[in-house]
Amino acid sequence: MNTRMRRAAVAVAATAMAVSLAACGSAKESGDKADSSDSAAKKGDAIKVGLLLPENQTARYEKFDKPVIEKKVKELTNNKGEVIYANAKQDATLQSQQVDTMVTNKVDVLILDAVDFKAIAGSVKKAKDAGIKVVAFDRLAEGPIDAYTSFDNVTVGKTQGEALLKALGDKAKDSQIVMMNGSSTDPNAAQFKEGAHAALDGKVKSVGREYDTKEWKPENANANMEGAISALGKDKIQGVYSANDGMAGGIITALKAAGLTNVPVTGQDAELAGVQRIVTGEQYMSVFKSYPQEGQVAAEMAVRLAKGESLDGLSNGKVDSGTTKDIPAVIVPVVSLTKDNIKETVIKDGFYTIDEICAGKYKAACDKIGLK
Repeated sequence: MNTRMRRAAVAVAATAMAVSLAACGSAKESGDKADSSDSAAKKGDAIKVGLLLPENQTARYEKFDKPVIEKKVKELTNNKGEVIYANAKQDATLQSQQVDTMVTNKVDVLILDAVDFKAIAGSVKKAKDAGIKVVAFDRLAEGPIDAYTSFDNVTVGKTQGEALLKALGDKAKDSQIVMMNGSSTDPNAAQFKEGAHAALDGKVKSVGREYDTKEWKPENANANMEGAISALGKDKIQGVYSANDGMAGGIITALKAAGLTNVPVTGQDAELAGVQRIVTGEQYMSVFKSYPQEGQVAAEMAVRLAKGESLDGLSNGKVDSGTTKDIPAVIVPVVSLTKDNIKETVIKDGFYTIDEICAGKYKAACDKIGLK
């Protein structure tokens, strides 16, 4: 999908997107009206939106998601809507307490990006029992969720796996790789892994080591990679599947320490450090996801639900979680980001400027690939 379409009005883009999810986020064709106004009285613009994000180590949450959601809520409520924000700092227990606080504060709707998609189910039910609608944002939490928006997570994994195959080229069939998956408490991680295996299985010689990386932490990925190098031998690893950019940084540090500089490594999130590593050739690719579009969709879902309005014309499919079926959903498309399309993706969409990417020591590498 081209950048122009991704930057189109959210409602238009949402209805045009193809929906394809798997596992706990398996999308279905939607023709039903969203169950968003069953017993809710119509409300005015003076709504309270609780925003619960999972952690503050990944740049996207506070750089993109929070400000985009706050801005969109203000826009949709004539500046009368209020966003009450809390970050769980990767602590599932803290996030449950934050839900309790939101219930006490009588917010009208929650936008929830769960630390632990299973553990949060009881808190979701508590909010629901208090008459508070819940939008699952980026991760499909369990419990009585009212709406969901994210990216096609299986496609993300396939995109990463296919990019790694492209980087390996004709040597793929003789290559041994390491797979560094995300946290087992994140349902998205399982879907990324599923998509990556769909692309890689049978196309590479073997997966020498595979890890579920605790809390997505770069330092844990670094330790896992050091273990893989020790177990397999530094000359026996031809590529690394990394589920996101943060972990890719830890992986690349371990590879460098072992004297390995030509091993292609994947990523996701188009973090600035990841884009800069792509420029220098240390990282092969990332997955560019339009967080502004995802955040705008979440905000619009929240405002509509808070006002007791339908999601018709916004949701473009339905998903099932482990506990709830037919959740109205909007799935946002993704793009494989390499050194060849930095201008057409993160720069054109306003994520970063060329000056930010090419600052200091990165200028020469930027010049080399024509990024100036």
